[in-house]
Amino acid sequence: MLRWVRQQLGFDPPHQSDTRTIYIANRFPQHGHYVPQKFADNRIISSKYTVWNFVPKNLFEQFRRVANFYFLIIFLVQLMIDTPTSPITSGLPLFFVITVTAIKQGYEDWLRHKADNEVNGAPVYVVRSGGLVKTRSKNIRVGDIVRVAKDETFPVDLVLLSSDRVDGSCHVTTASLDGETNLKTHVAVPETAVLQSVANLDKLVAVIECQQPEADLYRFVGRITVSQQTEEIVRPLGPESLLLRGARLKNTKEIFGVAVYTGMETKMALNYKSKSQKRSAVEKSMNSFLIIYLIILLFEAILSTILKYAWQAEEKWDEPWYNEKTEHERNSSKILRFISDFLAFLVLYNFIIPISLYVTVEMQKFLGSFFIGWDLDLYHEETNQRAQVNTSDLNEELGQVEYVFTDKTGTLTENEMQFRECSINGIKYQEVNGKLTPEGFTEDSPDGNRHSLMKEEELFLKAVCLCHTVQINADQTDGADGPWHANGIASPLEYYASSPDEKALVEAASRVGVVFTGTSGDSMEVKSLGKSERYKLLHVLEFDPNRRRMSVIVESPSGEKLLFTKGAESSILPRSKSGEIDKTRIHVDEFALKGLRTLCVAYRRFTPEEYQEIGKRLHEARTALQQREERLADVFNFIERDLELLGATGVEDKLQEKVQETIEALRLAGIKVWVLTGDKHETAVSVSLSCGHFHRTMNILELVQHKSDSTCAEQLRQLAKRIKEDHVIQHGLVVDGTSLSLALREHEKLFMEVCKNCSAVLCCRMAPLQKAKVVRLLKTSPEKPITLAIGDGANDVSMIQEAHVGIGIMGKEGRQAVRNSDYAIARFKFLSKLLFVHGHLYYIRIATLVQYFFYKNVCFITPQFLYQFFCLFSQQTLYDSVYLTLYNICFTSLPVLIYSLFEQHVHPHVLQSKPVLYRDISKNAHLGFKPFLYWTILGFFHAFVFFYGSYLLMGEDTSLLGNGQMFGNWTFGTLVFTVMVITVTMKMALETHFWTWINHFVTWGSIVFYFIFSLFYGGIIWPFLHTQDMYFVFVQLLSSGSAWFAIILIVVACLFLDVVKKVLYRHLQPTSTEKVQMYSNRVALSDEFIALQPLSRARNQLSKIRWKKIRVQSAQHVTLLKAGTEGRTIGNC
Repeated sequence: MLRWVRQQLGFDPPHQSDTRTIYIANRFPQHGHYVPQKFADNRIISSKYTVWNFVPKNLFEQFRRVANFYFLIIFLVQLMIDTPTSPITSGLPLFFVITVTAIKQGYEDWLRHKADNEVNGAPVYVVRSGGLVKTRSKNIRVGDIVRVAKDETFPVDLVLLSSDRVDGSCHVTTASLDGETNLKTHVAVPETAVLQSVANLDKLVAVIECQQPEADLYRFVGRITVSQQTEEIVRPLGPESLLLRGARLKNTKEIFGVAVYTGMETKMALNYKSKSQKRSAVEKSMNSFLIIYLIILLFEAILSTILKYAWQAEEKWDEPWYNEKTEHERNSSKILRFISDFLAFLVLYNFIIPISLYVTVEMQKFLGSFFIGWDLDLYHEETNQRAQVNTSDLNEELGQVEYVFTDKTGTLTENEMQFRECSINGIKYQEVNGKLTPEGFTEDSPDGNRHSLMKEEELFLKAVCLCHTVQINADQTDGADGPWHANGIASPLEYYASSPDEKALVEAASRVGVVFTGTSGDSMEVKSLGKSERYKLLHVLEFDPNRRRMSVIVESPSGEKLLFTKGAESSILPRSKSGEIDKTRIHVDEFALKGLRTLCVAYRRFTPEEYQEIGKRLHEARTALQQREERLADVFNFIERDLELLGATGVEDKLQEKVQETIEALRLAGIKVWVLTGDKHETAVSVSLSCGHFHRTMNILELVQHKSDSTCAEQLRQLAKRIKEDHVIQHGLVVDGTSLSLALREHEKLFMEVCKNCSAVLCCRMAPLQKAKVVRLLKTSPEKPITLAIGDGANDVSMIQEAHVGIGIMGKEGRQAVRNSDYAIARFKFLSKLLFVHGHLYYIRIATLVQYFFYKNVCFITPQFLYQFFCLFSQQTLYDSVYLTLYNICFTSLPVLIYSLFEQHVHPHVLQSKPVLYRDISKNAHLGFKPFLYWTILGFFHAFVFFYGSYLLMGEDTSLLGNGQMFGNWTFGTLVFTVMVITVTMKMALETHFWTWINHFVTWGSIVFYFIFSLFYGGIIWPFLHTQDMYFVFVQLLSSGSAWFAIILIVVACLFLDVVKKVLYRHLQPTSTEKVQMYSNRVALSDEFIALQPLSRARNQLSKIRWKKIRVQSAQHVTLLKAGTEGRTIGNC
């Protein structure tokens, strides 16, 4: 039981050994000495809490907040000693704050549990007791044989046993893990590949030994021992045998595999970061401010205690005749009395720490988050998806972002390749109506009219159709006619490719008449305009990043041996000896300037003697036991020479809509964009150029393909030197995963220096945890910048969780990123509205809210401190206890809450169209020390005016009524309180730029409510109250003309200086935001005038305002996007 509890709390991992032994189908040895290893179950957990740890963990997180911990101490003090106020005044608000926050965070975590349960409850099939058994994903155990069908995702990490293919191979796509959409081929060992039925698999006796789980997606070391009759066959297992959870089975009807890693031990889960509580910069500032106010509180309490004893040094004040001490009080310890008095003053002044601030902030964040979901500008109509808010605690953090880390595939791009142009024999072609048309030729042929291809065109297209690793859906290759109907028109084939570029090229070739119809054995079949040709595949020279090309050697139907090669222009053109090399090079540069991904295509004919020599060399290199890679590279270079250039292709990786504009806007806002992708170097650079992440004028620096620490360090030093020498030019940095690992090992500081001096950084071939490490590197740098990570796949989850703000894209790669993100949007372009409008407004609102709360509590409690000088520090309260309780809860709470929900200090359209305004709020500008000092001093100034203004105007010689009755202490306190409520409410009104009827209602309604409440509270004798010191006090106060005069004069005196300061600063030293505000106000006035005009005149007026968006909905409706409403309709004018 204890072990289970420790495992649930995460203290006791299930396994301790360095390796694990897995008995397939859980057929354990029968001898008695074997002790089964303990493995994790197959549940995926993305939530923060469990039923067992919710209460202690949530309480711990909440009491990390200074105010919560402080009020807990105050509550305990009030329980232990006799204090001026009841324990309820501290305990009840604290309980309310803790409960509301716990409910909110519990609800958000319940949503995560719900999403986890959907994944863990998914149906799967396992082989048990000689048959297929349907069960839930969470019930899979290590050792179970699992069946996965076509297009299903793998529920665990599996070692492939067999597939529906004779050779035991299958194809998978790992887009949700590493962002790559290409097909990867996995193979089973020969001894298990033949076991294609459940009955045969059930008889399998085998043991797998492998390493314990690790996060590296591309590493797996193990071996399988298969028992066949009397012998045991041992086969090595590598990454090609491992099927990862989250990957998807493609182009294979079904596979069987044995579960080796389950649940949170799968490689996908190990690449998740543990869920941690994210805290915004605003909350950290709040805690700092609370500590300062706690110091002020302690100072006031200590000073009051000291002055009390200084007063009581005189005997007449120590024990006056009307308040004699008891015998117990005379004999009590002076130290204990001092401590007791200090704690009593602490309780008396404790309202300077605003516990209701946290309640208001929680409500503001929770209610304010709904506006993101309701924003129609963040709604994607094609997919019917709106923005989601998974964590409302970070709304204001959206306004503080300094670095954006983005995935490429599916985030910046649509993940769709499209053939655009090609160059054949020095002539540029485009695809028009299903045929290749030379550039400038616009005459369209009739639809369906088949045309003949020139010899060079046909050879080029055949090269494209043969030099690839494309697979065809097995369901489409059956039948005598193949993919052709009787009328000769091709039906669309479903291609699966090792590269999205290859797929786009083969599909384009099929559209213009040269169709790759599949492979059978070692033959590849091509149909050129309906005529079938079969080529024998002799050798494949695989792609590698050093050569940057791939080749195939085939035998044509005529028996000729041909080499077809395609690759980057830098690796093909220097090896070409004939063809239109110069023209093709010019065309390639033109394609690249358009942002297209380019490949060059070439071929070579072999004589029988040359082919014999090549075959011999290839065989020797491939069977070599020593230096096999180097020998193969030499042979490949020997083969791929003296090429005849055929042409080049231009393929577009379709960018998402408005990606370029969004990245440029982020740059204008002072935000640096880093692209982190698992894709290849060339692909990533091409997309960075096309999306505007890299500019054509930018100097691109590279830190790639470094395998030793010394070469990496030397290259970093050279890059740093180049940046210093060319400091005027903008620089972009490209770094790959292996070089990054070396750079972060011992040269982290130098690497960071290079990165920070670059305008844009691109990291390619990144493992998921490497993405998180890069984000953490920036987070923990000395400047402590606010980071945002955005991605769409499971490979992005780690960086999404690591960044201050994580955003998931609702793309095609599942829902892992969305489930683990703080916010989710449908498209990358929505990021600008999310940051520049929602983030900007949320930050301004909450920054004002926090500082206003401290201001009004300084105004509230400082007169209480000043009053002690007039009552011999006897701890007499200035305000009635009901006023003490209701000041923050009722009288002053609603205006600031409504402000924090609806305030728009600048028109949303202006915020989005002028990203530079985002710089004005960066680095927590509105919650820095200067604004905090201003609001604190203002609070003390107003408090002094309240107290001494009331004292001077309504002093000892001023009578209240005509009968000569004088002011009492409750009347004086009520006057101070009345002035204070009106002043702090009016101060909030001065800060408000955007007025709605709700603002008017709560602002003036709060003042009216205070007066009505005070009249009823003091005008009636309430039977349930023990004492009623306030009976008729407020009525008498309001019946005095001098009191009304004092209220008006003090309020005007307090706010007059504020108004003068605002006017002078706006006209003499206006900020860029204030200039925009004045411009917006002028336009807003014209809007109000326009709204009253007839429709035709309104249209004319509206046309003069250039930045307004006008949407004519019908002949009788014009929607005007105006501050305060997304769509304001002038109807039936």
